[in-house]
Amino acid sequence: MATKPYRTITARPNAESLVKPGELVDLVEVTPLTLADRRIYNQLLENAWDAIEKPVTHVISKSDLRGSHNSNDRVGESIERLMGSIVKVKVQRDGEDAIERVQLLGGNIETTRRDGLLEYEIPTRLRRIIKDSTVFARLQREVMFALSSKYALTLYEMIQKRGNLRWKSSEKFGVDDLRGILGVPKGKLTSWSNLKLRAIDPAVNEVCMLSDFVVEVLPIKTGRRVTHVELRWWRKDAKSEAEAERELSFSKVGRKVRTEERAQASRPRPVWLETRGAALRPDTYETARLRYPGFDIYHVEGEWRDWAKGKDAPRDPDRAFLAFFKTFAEANPI
Repeated sequence: MATKPYRTITARPNAESLVKPGELVDLVEVTPLTLADRRIYNQLLENAWDAIEKPVTHVISKSDLRGSHNSNDRVGESIERLMGSIVKVKVQRDGEDAIERVQLLGGNIETTRRDGLLEYEIPTRLRRIIKDSTVFARLQREVMFALSSKYALTLYEMIQKRGNLRWKSSEKFGVDDLRGILGVPKGKLTSWSNLKLRAIDPAVNEVCMLSDFVVEVLPIKTGRRVTHVELRWWRKDAKSEAEAERELSFSKVGRKVRTEERAQASRPRPVWLETRGAALRPDTYETARLRYPGFDIYHVEGEWRDWAKGKDAPRDPDRAFLAFFKTFAEANPI
């Protein structure tokens, strides 16, 4: 006899972590949300969890949503964005793949007292999606509040949804699909270079530094254009997990610099570059790191080698690469 699938609503939050239905991890934001919006929404889901599939009103203290901020203005603005947000969720209907468009948050009442309450409702269609969900992400609270961008938080949620799958350690996404899941606003970061430099790389570095997983996002080209990416993940060893726990215990001050330095220091030249040409001198890479902090030197090397295809080989490749890097950095400022 076939066993019934495990239901997401049977999973329980605990002191260290909360539960988020998988359908609400890989959703596409028609109206992009902020980092604060996504954190607050996760808290609203957790607060409602015991009765999340029921048509009831949920109550939470505004102080629980404020975090370290003293003002309720940010909470109110987030609530209004969540109410006005329409998201596209991939679902199954009658055995077929479907797209369901739903609002994230229903009607609510906010008392005006600073220490007051927020009463809110989960929309009917969303309750049904959550009730039928069989896949979820378990989010560590410390990590959720430590991540500094919505791109990093979204990537972390994606990995937490997939990290414990027994027979899977990678997944392919179209670049446009990934942009939608990450919530990149329309008209922003339109080129692969800018999307990678400003959104993907910083998110990958933070998730690698603070979570229990190592993550990679590798470009896949169709012709000369990046059209897809491969998301890869694997669990850290005990030593790396301990390093992540230590970093979470430190102050956020200086974390961005530590993250970038650790990412650069620990990353070898990618295998895919080996097929493009021999490595440059070590001091060339070090010069590039010092001159252009924040840039992924191997990504820029790949761009340089693509640009150089069909051209005469330079007499001094190292010098030519640094010259290209200067032009690239000016055209794609961080």
